[in-house]
Amino acid sequence: MTEKSPISRRTILTAGGLGVLGAAALPTAAHAETGDAERGATGSPRAKAPKLRFRADGTFKVVQFNDTQDDELTDRRTVELIEKTLDAETPDFVLINGDVITGGCETRLAVKQAINNVVWPMESRGIPWAVTYGNHDEDSLPQSGVDEAMMLDFYRSYDFNMNAENIAGVTGTGNTIVPIRTAGRGNDTAFSLWLLDSGRYAPGTIDGQDFAGYPAWDWLRMDQVSWYREESQRLEKKFKRKVPGLMFIHIALWEHRFMWWGGVDTRTAADAARGRTRHGIVGERNEDECPGPINSGMYNAILERGDVKGVFVGHDHVNDYVGNYYGVLLGYAPGTGFGAYGLPGAERNRMRGGRVFELTQSGEDVDIATRVVYARDYGIDLTANDQPMEPTPLAPKQAAI
Repeated sequence: MTEKSPISRRTILTAGGLGVLGAAALPTAAHAETGDAERGATGSPRAKAPKLRFRADGTFKVVQFNDTQDDELTDRRTVELIEKTLDAETPDFVLINGDVITGGCETRLAVKQAINNVVWPMESRGIPWAVTYGNHDEDSLPQSGVDEAMMLDFYRSYDFNMNAENIAGVTGTGNTIVPIRTAGRGNDTAFSLWLLDSGRYAPGTIDGQDFAGYPAWDWLRMDQVSWYREESQRLEKKFKRKVPGLMFIHIALWEHRFMWWGGVDTRTAADAARGRTRHGIVGERNEDECPGPINSGMYNAILERGDVKGVFVGHDHVNDYVGNYYGVLLGYAPGTGFGAYGLPGAERNRMRGGRVFELTQSGEDVDIATRVVYARDYGIDLTANDQPMEPTPLAPKQAAI
């Protein structure tokens, strides 16, 4: 979330030049089906991506990792945390919610290796997965020449990746709706996972005015908000009901901060206590929320539509709280990557972890329970140092790209 602010890039990116080559598929996961994805939905995963479905008992589990944020010599404990979480939780879907990689990747190969290190645990287990983009994913662009669109081609070359191709006319890279079908044999979408690109850094100026004194981060743009509203309405029309879901973006909304403090211009311990009590907040806040200088209006759109039941973010590595802000869960997953900043001093790695979502179908509704798991729960070394690993070997398909 912090560190440097390289050249601002916030554009509608076209597909890059990495290409996609065919290879033998891995075994299909038990909790996913192969075949065509839902047709007609802009932002849908590719046609041959696995289909997600609630289990026979009406449950479905999602794990959110955040800010794996490293180069090709990824801290070995980041991968250990991902693997131990997957084996303990056996999720049906996994998301790395932004800042998958960071600066330091000097070549295209290094970018591929940095990505592969943290997605291979899911791919090798046959677990469907996707990513969103954060502010650091293009930090290596000046050296490697690999932009977000080229990374998207690389992500989509994996058999179990669920990211969609870029949507013409919508800001950002790989904005995606991942549908989860109802338990049994029906084809109705019971739940939607909305994955949006919240951008990187604010532009240098707007109308000749700079952003000195304002936050340096980016924000969801109005065309993305409009895309969400239009797709939400389309899903409601198709299924004759509002389809519940969760939204994942990297950079927090302003409403995350408002919720914590119980107001807009409040900053005292009493204010925070009021916010915790009113909104049922649990978890830690160890740094300021860092939204962009413009309030996107996404929360207002979500409140209006009434289908998205929660918005979960990362970006601020040492926050892990969640609360109910006027009917919508707003929360964080802690930073997963041991190579990125953490708490000060000897406690640097205490907060490394991920967030688990346990979804349960209840008629047309879906109940949502969420909790955080930590590296410390799995006996992973929390020493405040760096422990780089050699890159995980690329599979033939990804090596050929």
